Amino acid sequence: MHRRHQVTGRDQHRLPADRREVSALRLARYPEGRLSVRLVVAEAERVAELAASAAGLRITELTGLAEFEAACRLFDEVWQPDPASRPMTVELLRALTKAGSYAAGAYRGELLVGASVAFFGPPAEATLHSHVTGVHDAGRGTGYALKLHQRAWALRRDVTEIAWTYDPLIRRNAYFNLVKLGARAAEYLPNFYGGMHDAINGDGDTDRLLVRWDLRSPDVADACAGKVSAASATAEQARGAVTVLSAAADGRPLLAAAPVGSAALVAVPPDVEGMRTTDPAGASAWRAALRDALAPAMAAGARITGFDRDGWYVMATTQEDS
Repeated sequence: MHRRHQVTGRDQHRLPADRREVSALRLARYPEGRLSVRLVVAEAERVAELAASAAGLRITELTGLAEFEAACRLFDEVWQPDPASRPMTVELLRALTKAGSYAAGAYRGELLVGASVAFFGPPAEATLHSHVTGVHDAGRGTGYALKLHQRAWALRRDVTEIAWTYDPLIRRNAYFNLVKLGARAAEYLPNFYGGMHDAINGDGDTDRLLVRWDLRSPDVADACAGKVSAASATAEQARGAVTVLSAAADGRPLLAAAPVGSAALVAVPPDVEGMRTTDPAGASAWRAALRDALAPAMAAGARITGFDRDGWYVMATTQEDS
């Protein structure tokens, strides 16, 4: 999960195979590989509706003060922030929606269980920046349904890309963003927001990965239709990948020299959020180690090409490793 893109839980939803009437693989495509605009919008709307239905949700745009207040309360309950550093305010939500930006809520019955806010990027780029997404009921498909709703909303407005940031140390969010949604890691951002001082981020640095979601790409369309393809660290090791960051016997990070000209495996801990409470020094050590493993490599052109659900980033250090 923008300032904070916290989609908690392992959203397991997969679209029923017998309802994929328009498979992404059968959509007409542009010469550069993107899907036909008309068909991709229709398919995006269809899979968004299916995801919401499967999760038992009604997802709608937020338009009134009472809805804005409910969304801000939800964000506060998820992050438990310092009062001076709230994820969102009613005043800002009002201004963003008045300017045409995205704000949506996911309701289970009459209860708001998730919300998401995004704003437009530079006018010439046809992009949306997803600033904050939070859910109450982790693991029930709410975060996934909200993102698919956001994608369909954006495509209807000729937006071709959505970008956001997430904490690269949080394993479930890495899997959700890179695998389940098919987003692409674009940039490592050290201490991007400064101190946030909330229950999720603690008091440490707020490093983030910026991801970009190419809304018309076949890979993203397939991911949104439930066809995910996670990396396998075991298979990558068999092909010669070098482990750059792993966990030592005491759970602390063990950093090795980055490889030259070969794929790299970079680990993240199982539960860094819990570690921030039980072992703050250990969490800080993981933050520094992951920054050392990813930031200089990505700045030099390395690309994150996948994520293993057991907690490994796969990174291609040369053009040949794609």
